[in-house]
Amino acid sequence: MAAAEPARDGIRCMLMRGGTSKGAFFVASDLPADPGDRDDLLLRIMGSPDPTQIDGLGGAHPLTSKVAVVSASPHPDVDVDYLFLQVAVAEPVVADAQTCGNLLAGVGPFALERGLITATDAETTVRIRLLNTGDIATATFPTPHGVPDYDGDTAIDGVPGTAGRIAIDLTGGDKPLLPTGQVAEEIDGHRVTLIDDGMPVVLLRADEFAVTGEESPADLEARTDLHAALERIRLEAGSRMGLGDVAAQTVPKLILLSPPRRGGAIATRAFIPTRVHTSIGVLMAASVAAGIRLPGAVGADIARLDSDATDIEHPTGTFPAAVTVTEDADGRWQASSMSVRTARKIFDGAVFPRPRR
Repeated sequence: MAAAEPARDGIRCMLMRGGTSKGAFFVASDLPADPGDRDDLLLRIMGSPDPTQIDGLGGAHPLTSKVAVVSASPHPDVDVDYLFLQVAVAEPVVADAQTCGNLLAGVGPFALERGLITATDAETTVRIRLLNTGDIATATFPTPHGVPDYDGDTAIDGVPGTAGRIAIDLTGGDKPLLPTGQVAEEIDGHRVTLIDDGMPVVLLRADEFAVTGEESPADLEARTDLHAALERIRLEAGSRMGLGDVAAQTVPKLILLSPPRRGGAIATRAFIPTRVHTSIGVLMAASVAAGIRLPGAVGADIARLDSDATDIEHPTGTFPAAVTVTEDADGRWQASSMSVRTARKIFDGAVFPRPRR
């Protein structure tokens, strides 16, 4: 019998929407163990590099060119491990320097669909280790008949209709919230806050870049001067945050902050890093919510904080982030967050990659 050939025989794959993103989900053992071989295969599956990704699963946007790799965890206190891979659209790059809190919403249901965990009751709780960051998440989702129930009454901005509620609690463990230890500092003449509550983020004042906070993503993406200014800041911020040379990476993200306009705590425009998010990522929102609660941080003076809930305004609505920040005996800030997301299985079967790039 001939050896399995992905382009001929296909690879088991599930396409899922997780939060406001969409990605291809794989069991780790269904992909090559060697990272180089794995990444080459994923580029061919997603149709990169090509601005349209016409010959693959990708949707020609960073939010729809994502991959989740899931496996049973060897860690005694964890159920499954989750590796996130961002597949670039127009370049032959697969990045693993960040995680994705939106696709995280689909990890528990996917693990149950693939038999990596078992349902426990009307709701199932799964402990997930985020391999990109080392963080631990606890996700709870409905399983009334022993299988994921994707239907429900929960609505999230940026996704049409409603779906089943998925609650996600995330803790950064002993990792400092402020990688440089500074609440605010200066880069390229701009005051910045460098923060990581699950996602490395640079907080900036929008008005310093002639941005009001009402612009559409397309309007901001058309400003080459803005891109150049933000990229200079991003490269230096990446170095200061211990991420090394981030020129080929998609982190840190850059968030322009402005006063809220729709009753939320703060208004945001999130750069990921060149395209502008049509909403905001789960962990980006958590980092923003934590940042504006720190005295002296960028955005803290224009935020409206009335309760423990922090509604983050974005281009298509608001994201309700529940974040707790604490300062330890050594003066280090730490945070934990809770968010509500939804997910949906779109198709399950075999994907057939291009034979070669």
